[in-house]
Amino acid sequence: MPTRYHLRFQLHATPGGAQQAVELAKFCHESGVDEVVLLLAAEEFHAGHPQGGEEDRLYDATATAVDVLRGAGLEVGLNPWVTSGHADRGRHDRHGFAPMVGPDGSRAAGQASFACPRWRSWIAAHYARFASLGFRALWLEDDFRYHNHAPLPWGGGFEPLMLDRLAELVGEPVTREAVVANVTAPGAPHPWRALLQQTWQTAQLEVAALVAEAVDKASAGRSRLGLMSSGPGAHGVEGRDWPALFDALALHGEVTQRPHFAPYSDAPGRALSRSVWMLEVQRSLRPSYVRVEPEIENWPHTSWSKSDTQTWSEMVAAQLSGADALFLNLVPVQSGHAQRFPRVADLLQRSRPALDHVAERAPGELGTLGVGLPFAPDAAAHVCTTRAGDLTELEVDPGAAADFLLRYGVPVTAEEAPVRVLFGHLARAFDDDALRRMLTGGLLLDGVAAQVLTARGFGDLLGVSVTEIVDREAPSAPGPYSLEQLLPASPTAPDAPDDSPVYLSVNLQPALARLEPAPGAEVWSSILTPDLRTWGAGRCVFTNALGGRVAVLAATAPDLLPRDDDGQRLLHAMVRHLEGDAPTLPLISGGPHLIPRLARTAHGLRLAVANGSADPARPRITFPTAPSAAEATLLAPLAAPAPASMTAAAATLTLDQDLPHRGWLLVDLP
Repeated sequence: MPTRYHLRFQLHATPGGAQQAVELAKFCHESGVDEVVLLLAAEEFHAGHPQGGEEDRLYDATATAVDVLRGAGLEVGLNPWVTSGHADRGRHDRHGFAPMVGPDGSRAAGQASFACPRWRSWIAAHYARFASLGFRALWLEDDFRYHNHAPLPWGGGFEPLMLDRLAELVGEPVTREAVVANVTAPGAPHPWRALLQQTWQTAQLEVAALVAEAVDKASAGRSRLGLMSSGPGAHGVEGRDWPALFDALALHGEVTQRPHFAPYSDAPGRALSRSVWMLEVQRSLRPSYVRVEPEIENWPHTSWSKSDTQTWSEMVAAQLSGADALFLNLVPVQSGHAQRFPRVADLLQRSRPALDHVAERAPGELGTLGVGLPFAPDAAAHVCTTRAGDLTELEVDPGAAADFLLRYGVPVTAEEAPVRVLFGHLARAFDDDALRRMLTGGLLLDGVAAQVLTARGFGDLLGVSVTEIVDREAPSAPGPYSLEQLLPASPTAPDAPDDSPVYLSVNLQPALARLEPAPGAEVWSSILTPDLRTWGAGRCVFTNALGGRVAVLAATAPDLLPRDDDGQRLLHAMVRHLEGDAPTLPLISGGPHLIPRLARTAHGLRLAVANGSADPARPRITFPTAPSAAEATLLAPLAAPAPASMTAAAATLTLDQDLPHRGWLLVDLP
């Protein structure tokens, strides 16, 4: 099935709106767009939550546009730009809504509380009125959240109405000051944290159910709902229950997600690692019945914000993830004139051959493979904070671990896997049974996770004990840490002339764990001071009593370790060690930031590798055993797919031509 383009576009509620719709329909046919998602009172045209005659004009203009676009053979959806409200930006409430309140007591001028009865009535009626036009889908904007409501610090959810709900669960009156202090109190989580998350989630689910009921009734069952979402870590602070929210929004068993996954403006190619992971982790959060339309957004739009090359590479990443459609936000929302942007049409036309090539093969995927990155959506409920008053400290997800692995050419998955990585405070999110299961396979830990597991009684299964976490600026004996030296036990050392030392840098690590290796542990590296005195162990591996293989890093922020060829070789050797006697994963080298995605298919494996470096590269794929065959396709930015040749040597395949910046190499294996 070819790629579907769904174009988000705002028409003006003016007498010229009908002609703008005609122009838009022509643009869509020229660009290969299948559906228009009409934006309603968005950005520069947002004066606040629509009311009275303003809403009447919006409705009339929308109804006219729907007739024009459907008459041109296009499907039509609707994207009201606000639910609770994105940001004040000088706008003020005109309905008497109870305003959002931030953790510091600041009040939004134009954003509503999820607990406000008047706002709830308004949003249900607003969606119902427009749903009567029979849109395929009506979208809840990504302001349908508690975090990120400027100018409030962090966001809202601390309104008197919301705190009254929390008080019912607590069993006593509560104040905003006490709630913030308890929820963010250093140390073990206070019981109020989980209760606040429950309060927020219940309020949000109630609104979702109201909107769903209103839309279904007003559209006579013709319309469905879509949910625009942000990063899972931020939603985790809110206590979001993903299956429950999708169930509340589902109409006749159908609902769609528009996941955020890519930066809105120009970013280095290595940022594709975060995009690959964001698509993967959100796939794991969706029930199987949920459709997905990833957000392809340049803000504030066109190639002046983000290059066509970057946009193309992100569209390929989205299509590789199994997108049902691409949700395109590429044209300035204030313009109203689609034909003023022929370069956007050119981008879509030139992108289609590669996207269709990927889309036609995506239905055969049976899941992803790689090093497993366990994620618990409720991880924020378990974080032990270090500073009071900071809700952002509750935000944890495996994104940093994904960057560390993917940029070194190691594929990752959100599914169960023989080898897993657990970094940071995310280790607190899993119960003892889950951790013990992880310790029966291959498990890579950073210093923070190792400390957490040590404190929970698993130290004898790690091969090390963590005696302390030493802050970068804290005095430490025998001096400040700066270097990591590979030791003879490391499979990659030494690889230097005359057996000279191989050094890596830990100089910029915010903290290091002091590791005490146990009997039977292999120490692969040592941490040194600037004058080359031994500070402690750097990386250790151990086979435990459960038969599991564990590797522990002293680093507490592995994604911040400077990357180089030695670091890549060391990580690849560690992955192979953790795989034990049954290695399966292809590992990618041949250049910096070659970012892989590995999937199972009915016929074998499908490996995709993106070049996240600005320099061309010739990826080298190393398998545990030589593959019997391989079919390679090169996707160069904005070009048609082309067959590619690879040279086989032992268990390695090397591309015979350059993979350009942000290009993708596809390799199908039996």
